Amino acid sequence: MSEEDGKKQLLHLVFGGELTKLGGTEFRDLDALDIVGVYPDYKSAELAWKAKAQGSVDNAHMRYFVVHLHRLLEPDTKAAGQN
Repeated sequence: MSEEDGKKQLLHLVFGGELTKLGGTEFRDLDALDIVGVYPDYKSAELAWKAKAQGSVDNAHMRYFVVHLHRLLEPDTKAAGQN
């Protein structure tokens, strides 16, 4: 997906790891982070996040996140109707 096919690429990173405490965002071991991947849009990133989150449901300290990389790369750009 790119501007060539009419859709702007909005990169998203999916990653996760075991947290030091429930409700926090500090990871127990940074070397053990699970970098799931980088996705061209929110929808595909959300699908990857959901699969990983459901696969780790037995570990209450394990959390996965979606990071909007496009917002970090171009912070002044607003994507209409995009996450």
